[in-house]
Amino acid sequence: MPLYPATAADLPAIVDLVNSAYRGETSRQGWTTEADYLEGQRTDLATLTRDLAETPGAALFMWRDDPDTPLLGSVWLEPAEPGVWYLGMLTVRPDLQARRLGRTLLHAAEAVAERRGARRIRMTVVNIRDTLIAWYGRRGYDPTGETRPFPYGDNRFGEPLRDDLAFVVLEKAL
Repeated sequence: MPLYPATAADLPAIVDLVNSAYRGETSRQGWTTEADYLEGQRTDLATLTRDLAETPGAALFMWRDDPDTPLLGSVWLEPAEPGVWYLGMLTVRPDLQARRLGRTLLHAAEAVAERRGARRIRMTVVNIRDTLIAWYGRRGYDPTGETRPFPYGDNRFGEPLRDDLAFVVLEKAL
């Protein structure tokens, strides 16, 4: 499965894909929706552009059957510390999620990180996403016991509908 590094010209399509997979009615076509506890956007062009510019070594990758076909998925990778990479925004088009494409995208992203020196992959998942945490668990990701606060009041990440959100940290050895 080919992953292509995203360019600045690709970012609007990635923003649309990520928001459609996680928020709003479109996200309900798949199983990764956050629409029941977060409203608004998951990301925006300004935030994504800034985060890429301000995070050394970070990259967004796109999944397409070939460079000229529609976007099927995307994933964020960044070096977090020596040998440890952060994986975020793993996204598959909501209408394709039932085809088990997420595991293929995850495996490809892990391979990219490993080629770049990763020995472990770390991620954060919203604490109430039991189904998603279990999905990652079946792929070798274990809770570290660490939690991180949800960015309440920062609408760049959406508008919470609950007051009990946090992130759990998961990690996998490659």
